[in-house]
Amino acid sequence: ANVLFLFLGALSANLLGTTGAAMLLIRPWIQINRRRIAAHHVAFFIFVIANVGGCLTPIGDPPLFLGFLQGIPFWWVAQKCWPMWATGTGLLLAIFYLLDRASLARAGKEPAAAKDGTVSWQITGLPNLLFLAALIGSVFVENPPFLREGLMFALAAGSYFTTAKTVHAANEFNFQPLTEVALLFAGLFVTMIPALAWLDHGAASLLGAQPGPAVFYWGTGLLSAWLDNAPAYLGFLSALAGVSGTSHVTELLAQKSPHLLAISIGAVFFGALTYIGNGPNFMVKAIAEQHGVPMPSFVNFILKYSLPYLLPVLALLWLVFFRD
Repeated sequence: ANVLFLFLGALSANLLGTTGAAMLLIRPWIQINRRRIAAHHVAFFIFVIANVGGCLTPIGDPPLFLGFLQGIPFWWVAQKCWPMWATGTGLLLAIFYLLDRASLARAGKEPAAAKDGTVSWQITGLPNLLFLAALIGSVFVENPPFLREGLMFALAAGSYFTTAKTVHAANEFNFQPLTEVALLFAGLFVTMIPALAWLDHGAASLLGAQPGPAVFYWGTGLLSAWLDNAPAYLGFLSALAGVSGTSHVTELLAQKSPHLLAISIGAVFFGALTYIGNGPNFMVKAIAEQHGVPMPSFVNFILKYSLPYLLPVLALLWLVFFRD
């Protein structure tokens, strides 16, 4: 049941975005595992739903949406990324299954629900599905300028003001995480402007004349883990343009498609390595701690979960898909 939940969450991340799917599903995830909730449940939730699962559409993860805004076709992502998505998601779910079976064996047979009370489930706010469908449709609006963003803002506002306050209260909804992420992104993008300009002109001297996809996979990935995957994506997209001698996306797609794919997968997958690799990671950690889950520190998360479980998957993806 846990594996199925994570798999469906990975699929939903491509429609709701990794942040949306993570915020929607983390509390139910904690509830269904409430009798034996442990840090590995939250760690793999971060791996699968908050990061890796969202690489099939530009809606799924911020770096892919930035690529879409730069001119990469919407369906190019799904057509090119699905083998890596299937491999990465499948391996992580298999590892989680083994860990969770061992956890269940240590905990013993789960007590019957009647012994510790049952949790009632209810889905409300279904009209928001209409807002969601319209929001997804607005992604494809290109002209006139800023109409797409205006539609997104209007739909978000319509959803917020038409949803009952009891629904917001039940989901503990507030704008604090959104504000923190917005400020963080604003700071990152402002400070990245000169770096992007330098990469566009100095990438060849830094990366060599003909760097292979592996350079962009590991470079984008490691920078994503420690900086944030959206600016890392833009940085190496600029580097690829500098190396290729063209900034036209159509030419890059024709000449450097494996490199663009390496940048996309590196940005999305490596964002799960640390709490700061992707926006929802820290928010998931904070919510888990509010519910009493003993979460590891920044360094312990890397040592206990990222290095032993996620990094081998990333290395295997490099060997299979991106080795020069």
